[in-house]
Amino acid sequence: MTEAQLQTERFTLRPLRAGDEQALFPTLGDEAQCLYLSRPAFASAEELWGWLAEPDWPGRTWIAEDGDGRVAGRFVAVPAHEEGVLEIGYITCIDRQGEGVACECTAVLVEHLLNSGTRKIIAEVDVENTPSIRLLERLGFTREALFREHETTHKGLCDVAVYGLLASDSRRSK
Repeated sequence: MTEAQLQTERFTLRPLRAGDEQALFPTLGDEAQCLYLSRPAFASAEELWGWLAEPDWPGRTWIAEDGDGRVAGRFVAVPAHEEGVLEIGYITCIDRQGEGVACECTAVLVEHLLNSGTRKIIAEVDVENTPSIRLLERLGFTREALFREHETTHKGLCDVAVYGLLASDSRRSK
């Protein structure tokens, strides 16, 4: 499935393409940057490409690229537990953190998904990942659940919060 290209003030969100793994590897190959992922850092760009381009993965990927063609992050939407519900995820490249990339690009992605008929968007977040929690709350997401000792990852047993945004919530806030 070819993804719609999305535009923010500073970034184009475009489909994944070969070579993106090279730009994402400094981030996704760094243990500290992968602390809140469900898997450890990648050992090589080749291993990362195998994961990014997995043909059976049911999700959709957008790569944020600035006007100079530099990759700034990866944004995804994955089918959740039923039709009309999508889970989102995002990661900003290590050299672009602190620039508002995640907020700007996630806001446009959320708007696109809701305008495309999605009735609810969720995000599962390690409760220790305060920057991600702040981002979701800034975008109008509500914490709907807390699952204690819910997931075992490379860093150990984690508590996970689920944040949600209904299409009807989004319309009320405009």
